[in-house]
Amino acid sequence: MDFVERLQSLSKKLATVSGSLATEEATKNALVMPFLHSVLGYDVFDPGEVIPEFTADTGTKKGEKVDYALMKDGVVQILIECKKHGDQLSTKHASQLFRYFSVTNARIAILTNGAQYEFYTDLDAPNKMDDKPFLILNLEDLDEHIIPEVKKLTKSSFDVDSVVDAAGELKYLNQIKKILAEQFHEPSEEFVKFLTSKVYDGVQTAKVKSQFLEISKKALKQFLNDSVNARLKSAIGNESREDIKVEESQQITSGSEDASGKSKIETTLEEIEGFNIVKAILRQKVDVQRIHQRDTQSYFGILLDDNNRKPICRLHFNAKQKYIGIFDENRSEARHPIENIDDIFKFSDQLQQTISLYE
Repeated sequence: MDFVERLQSLSKKLATVSGSLATEEATKNALVMPFLHSVLGYDVFDPGEVIPEFTADTGTKKGEKVDYALMKDGVVQILIECKKHGDQLSTKHASQLFRYFSVTNARIAILTNGAQYEFYTDLDAPNKMDDKPFLILNLEDLDEHIIPEVKKLTKSSFDVDSVVDAAGELKYLNQIKKILAEQFHEPSEEFVKFLTSKVYDGVQTAKVKSQFLEISKKALKQFLNDSVNARLKSAIGNESREDIKVEESQQITSGSEDASGKSKIETTLEEIEGFNIVKAILRQKVDVQRIHQRDTQSYFGILLDDNNRKPICRLHFNAKQKYIGIFDENRSEARHPIENIDDIFKFSDQLQQTISLYE
């Protein structure tokens, strides 16, 4: 298997064993050691490559241990601290890594709970581990953009200088992406003011600011929606973009209203993305113009021919755990948990079978 396949294989294993990992040792054996061996390519049984329970006197503490040290030519290159699967990762739980950074030659440190791997170096001050990681790998939601960076840490490719050189850009790139995500979710006053200044020459009064806050929110949502549509168009082929475009006029938000007459229903970007994915799956069966959506307070419904008697599926995205509801021949809904939007593709066969019930 190539590097990507090995990562994907470990990701699938995580999904099957995560429920039985009650201790840190179980996490190490089931996930961390396979990551070191199968993904990074180190021989976990060779102390010349991997030293478990690595110990070094740090001056302030004697006999403290780091879970693993990865070696090259007899020199420590990477330090690894493990936590139990399910534990939230925080640098306050990595005191050994901070101390060992100053007394070993290691330039890279990894903090992991078996599912998430946070990679640190010393960009801010020499021989002092940074407070923030320069790279985060999540096996539960693999990001294709960071896979090449993780590959640089494999035994066959490892070159500490090239890793550290790339770390600076990665660290700030990830922080900027996080800020952008926050702004897309809820734009700040400063961000809205910046956008407004690019298109509006007048004085930004309170009324203008309020108006452009709503305009900015709509613009950001439409920009993301257009990006999703472009991605789907590329994946599907040279079909007309109009077939997969979500028209705002079709976004039905029938349901309860509050005292002011404003709808309590808010169609989210994730729901729009999910709707587009379902249409992309079903276009092989029916004309996508026949696939409609109806958003409610409790779920996002997708129907054939805009007919309540022809439900295709429901997207339950309003809670932390997301579900897709699939309908059988009796129109009974079976909910299936999903981790991210792309998981909808795993239910392609079931969705197409549901369509066949109405055709």
